Amino acid sequence: MTAYRTATAAAVALAAPLLLTTWAAGTASAHGAPTSPVSRVVACSPEGGSLIRTSACRAAIAANGAPFTAWDNLRVGGVNGRDRSVIPDGKLCSGGLPAYKGLDLARADFPSTRLTPGAALTLTYGSTIPHKGTFKLYLTKQGYSATRPLKWSDLPEKPFATATDPAMVDGAYRIKATLPSDRTGRQMLFTIWQNSSTPDTYYSCSDVVFSGASGASKPTRSAGTSGITGSTSGDKSTADASPSTKLESSPPSPTPATPAADSPSPAASSSAAEAGTDHLTPAADSTSGSGPALPLVAGGAAATLLLTAGVAFVLRRRQ
Repeated sequence: MTAYRTATAAAVALAAPLLLTTWAAGTASAHGAPTSPVSRVVACSPEGGSLIRTSACRAAIAANGAPFTAWDNLRVGGVNGRDRSVIPDGKLCSGGLPAYKGLDLARADFPSTRLTPGAALTLTYGSTIPHKGTFKLYLTKQGYSATRPLKWSDLPEKPFATATDPAMVDGAYRIKATLPSDRTGRQMLFTIWQNSSTPDTYYSCSDVVFSGASGASKPTRSAGTSGITGSTSGDKSTADASPSTKLESSPPSPTPATPAADSPSPAASSSAAEAGTDHLTPAADSTSGSGPALPLVAGGAAATLLLTAGVAFVLRRRQ
């Protein structure tokens, strides 16, 4: 009998860490990024469909040294509105995180979304778990060049649109705004999402191209596409799949958000930021955090619990 009890205790002891690890992974997976206009991190991730095969995305992944599997995990903890002093020039698209450095490449051929000056815009921000917080949308100043690293001086001091605590519907936030009417050519839509329910701030870059007459009611779109263009061999071609459609097709069940305990501690002053940001790390494991993984994590926890109970039951019967 002692041997059976020992075996049962051992089985429980082995299963408990797995159960706790699985639970922890689930609670940490609370992230997001713009899917329309498509952000670089989404376009160059597996969720980007054919866009991941563009020359710019291939170059970004090569420079990164790893694929952008965790498209929804580009976040920095403890910024508290000090974006311009914490995130260095030239590293705005990566948030200064080494795990996303490939997004900072100064290239004019990243997948882009066609927009119309002065038109109405609905930014779709795909998310896995709802958070409270404020979205700030910035558009680069006229004269911006995509062939130079994005700097804070390329952006106006104030955003052209903000939204606080919007509702998440069908796996995404939708921010309505009116685009500035004086932009032409290729620009960058820079989005900051400062959470109030967690210590994290999310950063994202969406390449956009302005064309057409002012006053259109929505971004220009080709039939059957989301208006996103890219290149697989140096020439622009219309993408054959909408990343936003793919991301929102099967949204995970919302779970109350909790502050991420593993959020990085950014530089406390501008002098520290100037010294570099290699001390910054993603707020969660760079291979986890995508939306589809959440139901699997929950299922794994349940399976572990059932397995533990089953082992204990069988061993007890054998007594």
